Amino acid sequence: MLLIKFWRRGLSAIFALVLSMNAHGVTIGQPAPDFTLKNMQGQNLNLTEQRGNIILINFWASWCGPCRKEMPVLQALEDKYKDLGVQVWGINVEQENQAGRDFLANLDLSFSIFFDETNKLSATYQVEAMPTTVIVDRDGIVRYVYRGFKDGYGKKYAKAIKKLIRE
Repeated sequence: MLLIKFWRRGLSAIFALVLSMNAHGVTIGQPAPDFTLKNMQGQNLNLTEQRGNIILINFWASWCGPCRKEMPVLQALEDKYKDLGVQVWGINVEQENQAGRDFLANLDLSFSIFFDETNKLSATYQVEAMPTTVIVDRDGIVRYVYRGFKDGYGKKYAKAIKKLIRE
């Protein structure tokens, strides 16, 4: 009887873990949902076509204070690791993109910026926090998901990227 009680508790914990992983739209260890968007430079980029590269996808908004803090960190990561096959993709989630363009005006960014004007991609990835960062490995598999941004996250991102580069 005691064994059955522990077994049920174990199943409940596993079930809760699986639900929490799937509740966020992307599941670590599963393929990243594919998409194609046009960046500010006018290029259509497709996630699946980037296989062989590590893609850091960052969902952001102009009204998000932590997003503003994070942008230079993201640029530094791309500058440092782009020759090793790392790309940073910033995806603005606002339906009216002028606020996003104004936000970017005073930032010196060269990584790809996209506008998810319909919010379809944000819904697919079930973005619930600003910013949300998803790191996709060379095989198109979601390996890391970070919600929000705090001091020190840049080091977490760099550690994750270095690990994926070594694989």
